Amino acid sequence: MTSSIAAMHIAKKHLGLDDDTYRAKLALITGKQSAKDMTEVERQKVLTVFRNEGFAPAPAARRAGGRGKLTGRYSKKLQALWIAAWNLGIVRERDDAALVAFVKRQTGIDHTRFLVHADDANRAIEALKSWIRREAGVSYGNANGYDWLSADGAKVAWAQWRILAPEANLMARKGFDQEALRLTGAAMLQEVTGSGWQAVMNHFGQQIRQHRAERET
Repeated sequence: MTSSIAAMHIAKKHLGLDDDTYRAKLALITGKQSAKDMTEVERQKVLTVFRNEGFAPAPAARRAGGRGKLTGRYSKKLQALWIAAWNLGIVRERDDAALVAFVKRQTGIDHTRFLVHADDANRAIEALKSWIRREAGVSYGNANGYDWLSADGAKVAWAQWRILAPEANLMARKGFDQEALRLTGAAMLQEVTGSGWQAVMNHFGQQIRQHRAERET
């Protein structure tokens, strides 16, 4: 789905149009009842009418310092996966702009704020998961019989440790437990929270990027 189609669906909700009224308006403006049947010029014509009727797309949120903040229903999930990929050394740019570019390549949609349908979002989410799985062996959805490994953060942290300590395995974790517990203050891996695993991932990510930089110099 293109960004203009996504914007039309957002405008429909913003203006409070039911399905019949929405299709009738599209037909009145362009002679077509479906946005997918329209040319881009016709979609922009519809958006112009909607703007004249009061539709105003929400401005992008800003972070401190003026940098844009990702918005949209699926932005947090995508950003969490992107940061995991960055901490695994799979992607070189942590910045949101790199993630937005990835989303556009996978879906054709210009920004996460235009991801309004699950099928569009899932294309980007599953592509990112497949990339992480292929490059780092992260088994989303599979705990391998270990309770502590049920959290996605734990899966990423364990994949990071196997990058840092290739000889490690789940039966002989070679210092993984001690380091994870030291970083989180938990008494056992099963007690590590989501934010705790994020702290572990960030720490391991720094080590992975440092080792990569040393190899490249």
